Amino acid sequence: MKVVILAGGRGTRISEHTKLLPKPLIKIGKYPIILRIMMHYSKFGFNDFIIATGYKGNLVENFFKRKFFNWNVSCIYTGLNTMTGGRIKKLKNFLGERFLLTYGDGLSDVNIKKLIDFHIKNKNIATLTAVRPPARFGGLKILKSKVTYFKEKSKLDEGWINGGFFVFERKIFRFIKNDKSILERNTLENICNLNKLGAFRHYGFWQCMDTLRDKEVLDKMFKYK
Repeated sequence: MKVVILAGGRGTRISEHTKLLPKPLIKIGKYPIILRIMMHYSKFGFNDFIIATGYKGNLVENFFKRKFFNWNVSCIYTGLNTMTGGRIKKLKNFLGERFLLTYGDGLSDVNIKKLIDFHIKNKNIATLTAVRPPARFGGLKILKSKVTYFKEKSKLDEGWINGGFFVFERKIFRFIKNDKSILERNTLENICNLNKLGAFRHYGFWQCMDTLRDKEVLDKMFKYK
């Protein structure tokens, strides 16, 4: 089964680094974040990767001209301004009846095999990994001028969010119109309306790299790894 990694965005919220590098090549500890993502999939036996490039895609392609482990890696340019759904659509001819997909800027210890089993068991068109966002702030509830609830930073105060690490059936292409299609908006919302969007709840580690602060958090976690 092929693993698609979306790696074409501009990464404007971490422009301190993306002026020179595409976001997926930013290092977390010793390795670029995209390599860490791929290492996680490889741990479960998935070594056939398609990287959907865009912004500074030539740098990603040059990076993967080197041989990494026993992986098969294809870099496919999907456009500079193409939206997430549109990038997937451009890969249609390279993908089979079922494929895996995630973003090139998020790390997790999600069990990929269990995710796939969940997807198949529930007969979904698409399954996402639902995660608790890392808590950034404490929670307060106020009644008039009094605090009625106070809780320091806790994931339990947060709702579930889309953490990536998807499983898709080929039917997903029916829900993607063109380059401007946004996976998270047009595509998944329509599949959700058909009750065919699954949520695999993951209670373990997950951390995205949207901002410089996120990178610093990840660097501390992976300092010696």
